[in-house]
Amino acid sequence: MDTARTATIHRVTSETDITIRLDLDGTGQSRIATGIGFFDHMLTALARHGMFDLDIEAKGDLHIDFHHTVEDTGIALGQAFVRAIGDKRGIRRFGHALVPLDEALSEVVADISGRPYLAWAVDFTRDKIGEMDTELFEEFFRAFAMSALVTLHVTQKAGRNCHHIAEASFKAAARALRMATEADPRAAGAIPSTKGVL
Repeated sequence: MDTARTATIHRVTSETDITIRLDLDGTGQSRIATGIGFFDHMLTALARHGMFDLDIEAKGDLHIDFHHTVEDTGIALGQAFVRAIGDKRGIRRFGHALVPLDEALSEVVADISGRPYLAWAVDFTRDKIGEMDTELFEEFFRAFAMSALVTLHVTQKAGRNCHHIAEASFKAAARALRMATEADPRAAGAIPSTKGVL
């Protein structure tokens, strides 16, 4: 691919102020600052294992709760993703990964289809990891999928430790998205759809 697949998004609402810089063809470097420690840890893993260069600076109304910051980060990251991917010429489009972390095993399947959808089958037995509500992981992935115009299936195959389950899910998402966004050397710059558009 001859053109740089990068994007910068600055999204401001009455609840959050988020700046994201994304390079899909990076080396996995990241600078993440959302004010939510465990969320930063997950986003760092997403960048590292997706081989995306990712800078996120998010300021939100954390004195209320973490929901707005997590969801709006997903929205802004999805907007950056769809801008960086461009017209999708020459990409593989589909990606999948099965990632373990000790007893946990997570599977993510991605389709850069232009049809946003999240299928979420992950069960957390605790309400929080650190200070972060575990229900917010689904909110993040849904916000990302809707804004990035991708179909994501996130499935927990095994696991008891909630930290391990969450981290395996983010790493699997990273690997699946990395595969889906990579250049297909046999595609010769074609749109990966029989319709000719995605």
